[in-house]
Amino acid sequence: MQSTDTPAESSASERMPTADKLTIGALLVATFVMILNETIMNVALSPLMEEFQIPEPTVQWLTTAFMLTLAVVIPTTGYIIQRFTLRGVFTAAMLLFVAGTALAAAAPGFPVLLAGRVVQAAGTAIMLPLMMTTVLTLVPMHRRGVVMGNIAIVISVAPAIGPTVSGIILEIADWRWMFLTILPVAVVALVLGRPRLNTDPGTKGKGLSIPSLLLAVPGFGGIVYGISQIGGGHGTEDLDPEAAGMSVDPAAVGVLVGGLLFLAAFVLLQLRLQKSDAALLNLKPFTYTQYTRALMMMLLMMIALFGALILLPLFLQQIYGLSPLGTGLLMLPGGLLMALLAPIVGRVYDRVGPRPLVVPGASILIVSMTALGFISAATPWWMILVAHLVLSVGLALLFTPAFTTAMNPLPAPLYSHGSAALNTLQQLSAAIGTAALVAVMGLGASMAAADGLSPEAAAVEGFRTAFRFAAALSVVTLLLAFGLRATPAAGSSEKREALAH
Repeated sequence: MQSTDTPAESSASERMPTADKLTIGALLVATFVMILNETIMNVALSPLMEEFQIPEPTVQWLTTAFMLTLAVVIPTTGYIIQRFTLRGVFTAAMLLFVAGTALAAAAPGFPVLLAGRVVQAAGTAIMLPLMMTTVLTLVPMHRRGVVMGNIAIVISVAPAIGPTVSGIILEIADWRWMFLTILPVAVVALVLGRPRLNTDPGTKGKGLSIPSLLLAVPGFGGIVYGISQIGGGHGTEDLDPEAAGMSVDPAAVGVLVGGLLFLAAFVLLQLRLQKSDAALLNLKPFTYTQYTRALMMMLLMMIALFGALILLPLFLQQIYGLSPLGTGLLMLPGGLLMALLAPIVGRVYDRVGPRPLVVPGASILIVSMTALGFISAATPWWMILVAHLVLSVGLALLFTPAFTTAMNPLPAPLYSHGSAALNTLQQLSAAIGTAALVAVMGLGASMAAADGLSPEAAAVEGFRTAFRFAAALSVVTLLLAFGLRATPAAGSSEKREALAH
């Protein structure tokens, strides 16, 4: 028997319920605050060094420990989200973040502040995969582009404006206000979001694989720590690019190699355990071609994004002599432009698919990075602003289509594992990108100094070399973009009822 629904009735039946919209809204706000917090410390390190009388390698742990915690916890979120109720997971994540923020705000000394950052990171690690899993379950495929556009704001814009927000706060108030400002927002998100998530029990499945956990911690943690230390750290305002290219810590190399060995053992164990549905992180999403292709694009894009977040502020402060606040304000328009474009790109994606967006986006990325490869101390500030705005347009055209295309083909049982793998590799690519670009910057400066350039000119050449390296990586992004296409979901449409109230 044929359906007699009119087009208007069909359209109405496909609209998202208001309760689902409110649920996703609460998750977006909570995750935005958490990821904003990830980079908010970048320009506060120098004041903290003075207040606590600690050296730079010590204060760097505020960013290194945060990244380490993310790298260790995120691989477990696929298991956590499947085993426990969504309301319980959300509540645990938000309580961890609120507790960590309050602890950091009230910290009497550096050890307590560091502990607060670790607790914050544990909550953040759980929230992003939870949000993506919820969106994939609640939102019909033909509307995912718009919602993924909002997720792109969270993932790409929040870290971009973190230094700006902290620069403004530090200009008018004490560093503790960086935490006191976001604390009430997190509490409100917890209060509003918790009742909207269901309490359906998670799947029983197999128990937690302790061997997997014992391999994941040194594997992912060792890689992130080793890479971050080899790269000379990041987030500091007085990084010496020449020194960064000339010195490599042998201990960091050893930790990195050990981490890679543990990771290889972890992957082999997961491949064996997933046959009996007992894997801590199911690797089946990588059998979907579009997931793997889009994921590779995102990893290269993260290098470009963090190249802008790390190298451009360093250039503006070291070469231009701008203050942290001035640097943040100059980069703010780019972050705001990405926020404005992300939902629009999502709507266009729902109509035309990924390729008409990602091919121009990757091309713009190459052009903007190449342009930054020619900056100097004499470059007018407005030209740097324009280059950053163009870069932001390219990233906006790439993020939403890549995220949506990666997750769309997966069946519902793989949502949590697919998002966990995606977010884990994002953290690794951010660390790899930062270390690689800083190392290339140092190498370029060292080679220029060896050719007889002055220290100032050699430093400029180091920045140019790093941006050109990022432009070369962006060419690979363009090649991958040509193969990206929309793919129907493997799961049935009824799966979206899994989170129904």
